[in-house]
Amino acid sequence: MSSKTSLLCAGQGAQFVGMGRDLANAFPECRGFFTKANEVLGYDLAKLCFEGPETELLQSRHCQPAIFVVSLVCHRALRLRVPSLAVEYTAGLSLGEWSALCLAEAVSFEDGLRIMAARGSFMQESCEERAGAMLSVIGLDTDALSKIAVSAGVEIANVNSPEQTVLSGPKDGIQQAEKMAGAAGAKRAIMLNVAGAYHSSLMTGAARKLEQFLQAVVIRPPRIPVLSNVTGLPHGAPEEIKREMVRQVTSSVQWVASVQWLQQQGVQRYVECGPGRVLSGLVKRIHSGAALLNIQDCPSLDKSSAALL
Repeated sequence: MSSKTSLLCAGQGAQFVGMGRDLANAFPECRGFFTKANEVLGYDLAKLCFEGPETELLQSRHCQPAIFVVSLVCHRALRLRVPSLAVEYTAGLSLGEWSALCLAEAVSFEDGLRIMAARGSFMQESCEERAGAMLSVIGLDTDALSKIAVSAGVEIANVNSPEQTVLSGPKDGIQQAEKMAGAAGAKRAIMLNVAGAYHSSLMTGAARKLEQFLQAVVIRPPRIPVLSNVTGLPHGAPEEIKREMVRQVTSSVQWVASVQWLQQQGVQRYVECGPGRVLSGLVKRIHSGAALLNIQDCPSLDKSSAALL
């Protein structure tokens, strides 16, 4: 089986002040993404990405469109440098799945932006309605964590790697789960710096609003397979994509299953587009020996382009 390549798109939490700035300065086409985003959103997203303040960038209604745009900017820079690169698959974590759908031409850039702004606002509203939290647990298997989740009244939000699983739910339940995980022998249990309980039933209100919003959005068949966070398998027809992307807001992210499926298809190289290298770190723990590249700024673009040419 010949070696194949998959693009990966960053999720919320990877953002940082300054992201996308040097690529926008280096490439007029990359700057164009920010110009269009400012027009569509009605505020200066470029300035928020480049200069902050961080407190504003962290808000889901800003953070989600910001990471979406920067991920596409990073991909465009890659294409400008390595136009001949063949990509067979794409996948993204949480909001990154929308970036992946856009890269696969299932959704337009403008519609993707509007979805991100709406999704971010809907999720922020759900966070404000009920206090939630998330806990990253390292060193316990999913069976043990499933039992803890049931006992504490929380849910599994992300199956990130064989070693790391994230729990999500009401703040008091997550605090209880933290103690239980420690008692069960977890290597580490870390409260995440997030606004609420993402990928849990506490996001039901956001999912309902997103379902309504997506009714007016045109989704096309993806040009290349896009992995679904909900199933860990490629998306189907456009109407199925809409249903899965609504479910994704409250369902656990099956990242391990996604990477394992890609590995089974012969993927040996992953190119992460967007801020940070979180996904590369997770893939390393699932698919040992894979070639991992990332594009988040000019230095990483130079390094990755050299490896791809």
